Amino acid sequence: MTDWTRRTAAEMAAALKAGEVTSVELTQAHLDRIAAVDGPIHAFLHLDPEGALATARKVDEDRAAGVELPALAGVPIAVKDVLVTEGLPTTAGSKILEGWIPPYDSTVSANLKAARMPILGKTNMDEFAMGSSTEHSGYGPTHNPWDLDRIPGGSGGGSAAALASFEAPLAIGSDTGGSIRQPASVTGTVGVKPTYGGVSRFGAIALASSLDQLGPCGRTVLDTALLHEVMGGHDPKDATSLDEPVPACVEAAMQGATKDLTGVKVGVIKELSGEGYQAGVEQRFEEALERLKAMGAEIVEVSCPSFEFALAAYYLILPSEASSNLAKFDSVRFGLRVEKETVEKTMLATRAAGFGDEVKRRIILGTYALSAGYYDAYYGSAQKVRTLIQRDFAAAFESADVLVSPTTPTTPFKLGERLDDPLAMYLNDVATIPANLAGIPGMSLPSGIAPEDGLPVGFQILAPAHEDARLYRVGAALEASLTEEWGGALTAQAPELEVAE
Repeated sequence: MTDWTRRTAAEMAAALKAGEVTSVELTQAHLDRIAAVDGPIHAFLHLDPEGALATARKVDEDRAAGVELPALAGVPIAVKDVLVTEGLPTTAGSKILEGWIPPYDSTVSANLKAARMPILGKTNMDEFAMGSSTEHSGYGPTHNPWDLDRIPGGSGGGSAAALASFEAPLAIGSDTGGSIRQPASVTGTVGVKPTYGGVSRFGAIALASSLDQLGPCGRTVLDTALLHEVMGGHDPKDATSLDEPVPACVEAAMQGATKDLTGVKVGVIKELSGEGYQAGVEQRFEEALERLKAMGAEIVEVSCPSFEFALAAYYLILPSEASSNLAKFDSVRFGLRVEKETVEKTMLATRAAGFGDEVKRRIILGTYALSAGYYDAYYGSAQKVRTLIQRDFAAAFESADVLVSPTTPTTPFKLGERLDDPLAMYLNDVATIPANLAGIPGMSLPSGIAPEDGLPVGFQILAPAHEDARLYRVGAALEASLTEEWGGALTAQAPELEVAE
């Protein structure tokens, strides 16, 4: 009997079209898998079995009637709880939004529905996407399917864990400083941050508006390419949305799968290696470079000296924008309300009860950075550094088609290991943050398993703005080379999870 949860989204789509399986069967198989393994993982905050199966039944009926359907029609998907979904609870991982049911869909949610994809449910995340481990969720942490004592990355650890545990074939993430790519790295999955503006942010609960970007998550490069093309496109509801065609991601992935990278220049970022990087991570990175070279790519070294200041600039820009965006959670209009004698006391009590420690920490920092007398010294200076980082990228792309680095300095750390040290937690995003500051696209895909601990390692690819297709060509080539050796996706090598009766 076929275990459909182990198949790729592309294989599922082909099987649906060929009549080998129904969408109801696929959707029910994933709901059963969630029921069997999600207890100790906690990838999902909310499930919608009735809605998912209703969508699946209608897809099956239309397919049987000969209706022409979108490419991924009938393939189930998980959605990060940062995206508002009409009629489904949306909390952004925060107690301050517990029980809130949006009256409208985000553009991406609407796109998924138009693509006829059954939405299995909403995945766990760090509260308002503030975190690198999903330990800052108001509803408890998510655990890494590779080792339940370790973090699945953040803020989108729920989406990544759902993929790695075969609870969903595809998922939606959001990436403000690496929250798609870093979880992909530590769970052995694939995650893409598109060019800023390439996917609409309308209906995504904002963290830092100049940094946030929604993107696709999957277990293979082709699967993420298929989802990227569903998600992307111009949206008049989003003032930052790019008015240009969706990149030809699937075509690029198919081209890359031929393993021909002749003429492609790959730039290795000098500043994203060395001290602080785990030996096994660097080993797998160097081996991946050799594979790219064997497929015809030219490897060159590039220097981006301003990256030294990227982390500091990011942690001034993000809290500043977050403090403004989260001002709307005032106990008056929606969400949690702790009643007190006055509006001011009600607001104070509500925020004290509804926001977690990390959110409070960043709001305080951001408010300080924007306050009179400090704006130019902190936020203004950080924006100047941002310009320098953009110039470094521009210079680097003059000598390389794509830039590469390890996605994260280490494999996943243990739950609780860095909770009391926010600075150590922030350092986990040192390689992913520059892309958000510059607005360029980035991908993380598995490059193997670290020999010292048996945990997955991620390989990061960055491309110039608007050139998202380059990620898929290079990523698919590396994946094709590696999966020949592995015999399939890296996630198949994860320890088998204990199944609930």
